[in-house]
Amino acid sequence: MGGNSIGSLFRVTTWGESHGEALGVVIDGCPPRLELSDEDLQSEMDRRKPGQGLGTSTRKEKDRVRILSGVFKGKTTGTPISIILWNEDVDSTPYDEMREIYRPGQADFTYQAKYGIRDHRGGGRASARETAARVAAGAVAKKILEQDKIEVLAYTIEVGGIRADVTDLEEVKRNFLRCPDKNAVVPMEKKIETAKLQGDTLGGIVEILIRGCPPGLGDPVFDKLEADLAKALMSIGAIRGVEVGAGFGVARMLGSQCNDPLGPGGFMKNDAGGILGGISNGADILLRVAVKPIPSIRIKQKTANHSLEAVSLQIKGRHDVSAIPRINSVCEAMVAIILADHVLRQKAIRDLPSPWDKAPNS
Repeated sequence: MGGNSIGSLFRVTTWGESHGEALGVVIDGCPPRLELSDEDLQSEMDRRKPGQGLGTSTRKEKDRVRILSGVFKGKTTGTPISIILWNEDVDSTPYDEMREIYRPGQADFTYQAKYGIRDHRGGGRASARETAARVAAGAVAKKILEQDKIEVLAYTIEVGGIRADVTDLEEVKRNFLRCPDKNAVVPMEKKIETAKLQGDTLGGIVEILIRGCPPGLGDPVFDKLEADLAKALMSIGAIRGVEVGAGFGVARMLGSQCNDPLGPGGFMKNDAGGILGGISNGADILLRVAVKPIPSIRIKQKTANHSLEAVSLQIKGRHDVSAIPRINSVCEAMVAIILADHVLRQKAIRDLPSPWDKAPNS
């Protein structure tokens, strides 16, 4: 109960609230003898933390992680790994006037309906701050994936209607928005600046590429790999849609166009997005997620209070103009967690095969 955990063999449970004392995560099922330190996690945390660039919240959190258990002399022990992140720059005063008001686009009304009580400070458990704990867990998952040379990379392909036309993965490392098209970066930044001046926010699209994934991950019915990946990505508060491979484009294809021909060297195209029948096929896995505009805007909005009386609200406080690019690291983390879980599940059945070293039924 509670929906705070994900995974089967590699199981992740997050805890904590946006304006509480700390956030954290417990990881159960991590294999032993995996080299792991606070520093291994920190580079991932630094990509997600606020206050780093254009249009991001001015909240200054160091997001320094501390591993409390499950590691001895720099290696995992196979026992639960507990990680804590202290909240150090909390200012709850802007939320005092919203104590009895439901913010449009937020989870205030639904949390009150479910539990009969809610933490109004920054959204409590519903805050995007919760995703910091996911990123810490994702960093551990990536260490597992590294052993099998599986790589997860998320990058920005659209912000506020400005679309990347080129996919240069080296360019992703060179700009704050983590966009693979250098010609799209400046128009995206201008769009963010305009929205900020207007007191508004922007959505966009993030693409996630998985390279080096062997065939065989996933299960054929309810635990299809794309189903588990979609659930993990949709569990991120700002995500409103997930595409796999050609995604919604398949609705406009003929079967002869949609099928990916298979030859001795592998698949000749990849509209399936690297997954067939719920199981990875050895090709790159390609996902895209639709990121909604952050609902905390400075423009006056109509809403209701706890007595369901009509009121108007103008939100104050420290908020991002767009969840992109901070959400990119969260997407990577959730994908890595699911892949690590399915890698361990597959290894419980048989060793991971190399993509093309044997015929499928040999």
